Amino acid sequence: MCLLTLIGQVSAQEPFPLPAELEPDVGFWIRVFTAVDTHHGLIHDNRHLDVVYGEISVPEGISRRQRSTLIKRVKARYRKALLALARGKGRDLSADERHVKALWAPDTRPETFRAAADRLRFQLGQSDRFRDGYIRSGHWRDHIRKALKQYRVPAGLLALPHVESSFNPKGRSHRGAAGLWQFIRSTGRRYMRVDHVVDERLDPFKATEAAARLLRHNYEITGSWPLAITAYNHGAAGVRRAVRTLRTKDIATLVRRYRGRGFGFASRNYYVAFLAALEVDRNAGKYFGPISPRRPRPVVTAAIPDYMEAAPLQERLGLGRRALQQANPALRSTVWRGDKYIPKGFQLRIECPTPDACSQLSAQVPSILAGIPTHSRQKPDLYHRVERGQTLSGIAARYGLRVGQLVALNGLSSRHRIRAGQRLRLPLPPGKTIPAVLVTGHGRSPQGSVTPAAGDGLYRVGRGDSLYTIAKRLGVTQQALLRLNSLPDKDRLYPGQLLRITAPIQAPHSARAVPGTDKALPTTSIEDTDVSEESACCVAQADASPDSPATVEALPLPPAATETSHSGLEADPSDYSVADDDTIEVQTEETLGHYADWLGLPTQRLRSMNHLEFRQPLVLGRRLKLDFSRASPQAFESKRRAYHQALQDRFFKEYRIADTRTHQVRDGESLWVLTHHRYQVPFWLFHQYNPDLDVQTLRPGTRLIFPVLERRQQDPQRPPGTNQPKVAA
Repeated sequence: MCLLTLIGQVSAQEPFPLPAELEPDVGFWIRVFTAVDTHHGLIHDNRHLDVVYGEISVPEGISRRQRSTLIKRVKARYRKALLALARGKGRDLSADERHVKALWAPDTRPETFRAAADRLRFQLGQSDRFRDGYIRSGHWRDHIRKALKQYRVPAGLLALPHVESSFNPKGRSHRGAAGLWQFIRSTGRRYMRVDHVVDERLDPFKATEAAARLLRHNYEITGSWPLAITAYNHGAAGVRRAVRTLRTKDIATLVRRYRGRGFGFASRNYYVAFLAALEVDRNAGKYFGPISPRRPRPVVTAAIPDYMEAAPLQERLGLGRRALQQANPALRSTVWRGDKYIPKGFQLRIECPTPDACSQLSAQVPSILAGIPTHSRQKPDLYHRVERGQTLSGIAARYGLRVGQLVALNGLSSRHRIRAGQRLRLPLPPGKTIPAVLVTGHGRSPQGSVTPAAGDGLYRVGRGDSLYTIAKRLGVTQQALLRLNSLPDKDRLYPGQLLRITAPIQAPHSARAVPGTDKALPTTSIEDTDVSEESACCVAQADASPDSPATVEALPLPPAATETSHSGLEADPSDYSVADDDTIEVQTEETLGHYADWLGLPTQRLRSMNHLEFRQPLVLGRRLKLDFSRASPQAFESKRRAYHQALQDRFFKEYRIADTRTHQVRDGESLWVLTHHRYQVPFWLFHQYNPDLDVQTLRPGTRLIFPVLERRQQDPQRPPGTNQPKVAA
């Protein structure tokens, strides 16, 4: 009753309902967050969280294997007791059997005990982490409140980082999520700069604004805050699929009844864990005794006027690297090692012991920055292309590097998984001679060392080069190089010749100028195949160094194996799955040729199956029947998601989402004009913000949401172009 009263008060203030049937789940997470520390854990039923069989001690310093053995041994005890009750045993019960039976209702049937024997789960306590996170949160609470208010997000979502990272800005998950709000790389790039020079996911201030925009986006496409919060973990597409399957938006029904693919323990418990975190955060003194968040540190901010080295900046400011690095966590290790400059325009933060000291420093910073040498360009990148049979440790040894450097620089989820043809960035400054390797964007000297080319996107032909060897080295076709450079003959090359290796993507979604303007979508290098990361959903805490993205072993909510967590399309609400009847929903930027290619079938086969005339366009949102005789649905889904992931990654390397605007359709307006001319947004991105819109029946008065795009650093004044949709709209 006390819990219901507390949560009822929260629900009256903000739209976070707690259905009565979910109250035990919230109570379980309050216990995890406040009464059990990380040296203890609970053995419980993973569906009925009020059934807790026991608490076990996890000795400090034991190995992962030893801990796993301990947990398995305790689970086996309770499983044995459950199976005995499942066989109908009623007399001469052992102590464990009596204990287990007492946790269930007196009329519990044997089959219930049998099912429960397979639902035993271990949950590590989090009370010490929660307490530390609450204290640490004071550094950013004011900023979080302002950002949530700015983007019309309920103030209670300030508690979400408790569930995500325990307010640890250095937190990293084993699937590649990072920072206070645990963004994966692909989702983070929608709103922030995420690369090997700057990773704003690690900046609590930038990441907070991005999280507020993502949460608002989730709310606008799901229609409720419980669903929007669940989508932060499970992905917008997964939540919309759950709603369609059960035909309800009731969070309790979805948590209890939905059995969709990937909707596992983490997704089912994400909303109730948030409610528990909100209750504890707002009543921390009740659970932890006298406790207060830290006060924000006074800081001075200044924009870096041009590309600048970190070392002389530290020296002129009289600060150690650690102090400057702590205040500017978005700067990657490449900057601190000197492999890269601090980027032009970067908002540098300098912490001060007192506000008065900040006032004095603020007056001095302009002259300090003016006295530091700057550079007009960033240091160029060097790459290694992985060949068959190579290992990460072997590549690191070849260049005199540490494996951890390559892992961190390339955002690798594992040091044991690289593939032939993959590009790895090398943390080497320009001018340093290294062995002859396959490098993109750089020419090869006759001696075999690597030196930067004359300009970005160009390759300098070396002695002995042929178009065939260059194309193979860059991983492109000879025809592409011929077309890009208007070469009449593939055999007419000469040493020193510069070949262009950057161009718009040509097929199947070629960048074309917007009619009536000179604007076009961003161009992309042929070698634009950035190393992908598997994403993570939900909670992770780690105190990792820049070169060692380590993760903690046990998390409050283990990452769910969702399709979104594998595809990196969390913020994309589009349904890329294959239904049980072998049909799919047509999405933007898709053609019949794509489906045929992914299935290994002639296009005519799909045309005949769906009674489509030659050149008849596909209609967005309609369902299409597919033939899986040559490819499995899983393989098809994988290729489909990879296609959309690549499309979105290319776009978000050049643009970010800064905000949204609403537009009410007026008489005579068309989507083509609105997307291409007025708001200049690619149709696929517009559709992500309006996923339930029937584009065939657009009526006056319809409310549309348009993302506001900003071009990234290189040319902030140039407005974004747009792709023409490939489906009938």
